[in-house]
This record gives sequence, structure tokens and C-alpha cells, in this order.
Amino acid sequence: MKNSQETVGRNSTTITGFILLGFSDISHLQHLFFSVFLVTYIVTLAGNLLIIVLTLADPALHTPMYFFLRNLSFLEMCYTSAVVPKMLGNLLSGDKTISFIGCAMQTYFFFFLGGSECFLLASMAYDRYVAICRPLHYPVVMNRKVSTGMAAGSWLSGLLVYFGLTSMIFTLPFCRSHELNHFFCDIPPLLKLACGNTSHSEMAVFMVAMSFVTFPFMLILMSYVCIISTILRVPSGMGRTKSFSTCSSHLIVVTLFFGSACIMYLKPISSYSPDTDKFLSLSYTVITPMLNPIIYSLRNKEKIRIQNKYTPLKI
Repeated sequence: MKNSQETVGRNSTTITGFILLGFSDISHLQHLFFSVFLVTYIVTLAGNLLIIVLTLADPALHTPMYFFLRNLSFLEMCYTSAVVPKMLGNLLSGDKTISFIGCAMQTYFFFFLGGSECFLLASMAYDRYVAICRPLHYPVVMNRKVSTGMAAGSWLSGLLVYFGLTSMIFTLPFCRSHELNHFFCDIPPLLKLACGNTSHSEMAVFMVAMSFVTFPFMLILMSYVCIISTILRVPSGMGRTKSFSTCSSHLIVVTLFFGSACIMYLKPISSYSPDTDKFLSLSYTVITPMLNPIIYSLRNKEKIRIQNKYTPLKI
């Protein structure tokens, strides 16, 4: 027993990094993956940056809805940059190592930014709720001070929580292997490498996921129950169409982001499946950040077309 404890302590203190196996099991597609992910990353950065620039340049778009959209676009750029550049480097060079500190920093920023996005999407849902359900009070309720406070709260919501969670994960003894079967330092595969009793860490991960995924999602769900109820009471069909056009893009983004996050982080660590979860992770680390500017651009273009053809919607 004493020798076993000494071995655990020695391995947990001398480990200097991990090997991100990524997609090494399909090595013949490494260059194809690099090309696809590089193009996707460039489109993601360009699309989200374009939204920020255009909404800042047009004074008519200096409203709470577009203020939150600018925050979302900037957050998506940071969020995907926490994972994709390192993945591209691994695919191109073949060097799949990441330092222990680098892995911890990637884990922290990925989950900190992901948690911020959950609450930012909830803030955007509340903005749409006030605009549709309480339109006369909208300028007062969603003033600049309130909008700025909600955005700042979203950004800062997980600052300390995820620091504590990351510290808990990376103080575990990693004595089984240093090969991480993923393309970034995600918590489920990290816990698979830890030895000893990880039940407390697994419970902490679950509780944080419940707080930062389930709670914002319930707020969004309640907002949309009120929104849909209000829209259904609008007498004209075109009025319902105009009302729904203001929040449909947000609803699509919420479905994509929360759907994959719930499947990934609200299940037992024991059910972790490397191959399935790697491709599931691609949906919210690579695909969703790229689709967000496309979805918002298409939906806002459709909204403008509707409003130009019919009476503008005052929100």
C-alpha cells in the first residue's frame, strides 16, 4: 500500500504535460481535417468580427439587442480561439503535446467562456421577452445601464467558479497515463486519467454544469414560454411573423449550443465515450461559433425584408 501511494504521488508531481491524441486514429485524414478546421476558424473569426464592426458602424443598431449580439460575437471569437489554434497546430506539425500549465489554462478559459455564453444567451432571451411581452416598458427596463450590467454579469459569472473547478481537477493525481483521448483538455477525459477517488470532482463538475447550463436554460425556457404565449395572442398573422422574426435566430443558436452542452456535461463521467464525445465537442467548439453569425445575418435580413414590406415593429 505504501509503495502504491508513493508511486501515485511521484507520478502526480512529475507529470509535465499531456498528449492530445485528437484524431490520430484516422491519421490519413489529418491534412483534410486541418484544411477544413482552418477554413472554419477563419470564417468564424471573419463572420463574428464583421457583425461587431457593422453593428458599431450603424447608429440605428445601437440597441440592447445588438449590444448583446456584439458581446456574443466577441465571446464566440474568444471561445473558439481557446481550442482551435492548438488543434490546428497539432494537426499540422504532428506534435500533439501540451504542457500541464497549458492544459490547465485551456480548460479554464474554455469553460469560463462557455459558462459566460450560457448566461449571455439567457440575457438575450430576457431582452426579447421585454421587447415582445412588455414593449411599452422596453426603453426603461432595458436601458444602457441595465444592458451593460447584464453583459458584465454574464462575462464575470464563472470567473472564480471555474478557477476553483479547474484547480480541483488539476490537483488530482494523474498516474494512469498522460495520453488524453481528445483534441483539447476537456474535463471528462481528464477525469478518466486520474487515479484514486474522483467522485467529489465528478460531483463538482455536475453541480457546476447544473448551475451554468441548466439554470440559464430554464430562464431561457421561461422567457420563451411567455414570448410564444404573447405572440399567439397577436391578432394578425403578419404581426405574429414580425414578432417571431425578432427572436427566431436566438432560439436557433440556443438550441444548437445548449443541446450539445447538455448531452456532453449532464451525463455521468462513466458513460464517457471518446469517439462519440470528440465529434460531439466539435459541434459547440467549431461548428456553432461559425454558424452564429450566419444565422443572425440571415434572420436579420429576413426581418428587414418583412419590416420594409409591412409596418415596422417598434422594439
